[in-house]
Amino acid sequence: ADIEAEARALKLVRERITLCRRDIAKMIATGIEEAVPTRRGGQGPADWQEVHAAFRAMVAQIPRTATRQEIEPIADELSQLADEALDLLEAHIQSKNPSANEAHSERHIQNSNPDSLIDLEPSLREGRAARAEPKSQPSRVAENSYPLGTVLNACPDIVDYAKGGISDWRDFVATAAVVRSMLGISPTAWEEAQTVMGEMQAAVVVAYILQRGTTIRSAGGYLRGLTRKAEVGEFSLGPILMSQINSRLHKERRA
Repeated sequence: ADIEAEARALKLVRERITLCRRDIAKMIATGIEEAVPTRRGGQGPADWQEVHAAFRAMVAQIPRTATRQEIEPIADELSQLADEALDLLEAHIQSKNPSANEAHSERHIQNSNPDSLIDLEPSLREGRAARAEPKSQPSRVAENSYPLGTVLNACPDIVDYAKGGISDWRDFVATAAVVRSMLGISPTAWEEAQTVMGEMQAAVVVAYILQRGTTIRSAGGYLRGLTRKAEVGEFSLGPILMSQINSRLHKERRA
């Protein structure tokens, strides 16, 4: 009975971590797209990229196999970060609409609906939807690209940042455009990568950089390096996707 109780408790902590990860990712995306200030009275993070870096550092600490005692502190850290991010969004909403009632301040962190945070304010949802549209809709997958399912199998973390999930390449490219800002990739580096690699392949590279987390110190520099290789025909998506899939499979077997 004690073993079963501990297993249930461990499962609940892991579910708590999963919910926090999804909610934090969506709140960071909203904060960046709506240009929500993060520093109040000279205190707090400088920008949302800094919040995202802290978030990714916490996620990197999560082991594949661990006891409840080992992951509970990480769950607590993520919960605190989620509360702080939500406070920033709520303060922004209040500043835009002083008459907003308490319904806008209701805590959504433990809500199992991954889109719940988008309901903080209708104007935020509409603004995000308008700006999430890519400049040009991809008409087809490039001949040297891989199926979307394969890409998501290799780089699943990007799904956490999607407003309503990723069901096609259009969703994927739009989400990658948001993520690249979080990673600190400059607009010029992003545009250059899209020009050289193509819209979808550049988006896949961004998803890969996100998945690698803290192992890639300079996301912008890494993307520029791959863009240079792509210019001279020395870059292919296949090796990085396959290595990522093999790495995930290896970790799952060990777990």
